[in-house]
Amino acid sequence: MYRKLKDFQAVWEYEASETLKIFNDLTDESLNQKVTDTGRSLGFLAWHIVTTIEEFFGHAGIKIDGASPETETPKTVAEIVAGFEKAVKSLNEELPKHWKDEDLTDKIPMYGETWTKGFCLTCFLMHAAHHRGQMTVLMRQAGLKVHGVYGPAREEWEAMGMKALA
Repeated sequence: MYRKLKDFQAVWEYEASETLKIFNDLTDESLNQKVTDTGRSLGFLAWHIVTTIEEFFGHAGIKIDGASPETETPKTVAEIVAGFEKAVKSLNEELPKHWKDEDLTDKIPMYGETWTKGFCLTCFLMHAAHHRGQMTVLMRQAGLKVHGVYGPAREEWEAMGMKALA
């Protein structure tokens, strides 16, 4: 749980950057990749990460200029990237206007529960990390490059001249 807004902002800067790298590794053709016929597509998961910024912080009382979950999943990577960049910019501008360090222990209703604002920030980041992980599986199935977020991916180990773990 975060107790200082600047600590969240530092981690969010990294997380947003890594999410953008993953989005930029997608192709328009890969957006339809699914594990099963009834599963979520790669494009849906990417767009879900984008729309969660507006939706999540809206529940927390902060108006973010971004796409809502009701918007249709875009057909192109460029649209997903543009939506993400717009929402990230808005969050970066709006969050410090509304929340200060001393507010992060305040409790607010979130998804039928009561969370502190600091816990909200943690859950927001973990939610995106969860879905990025799902995306990397679909990316492998689609034959796309996968880069490591918290450590090297197989191809990155090999590029360093090291054997990837089996």
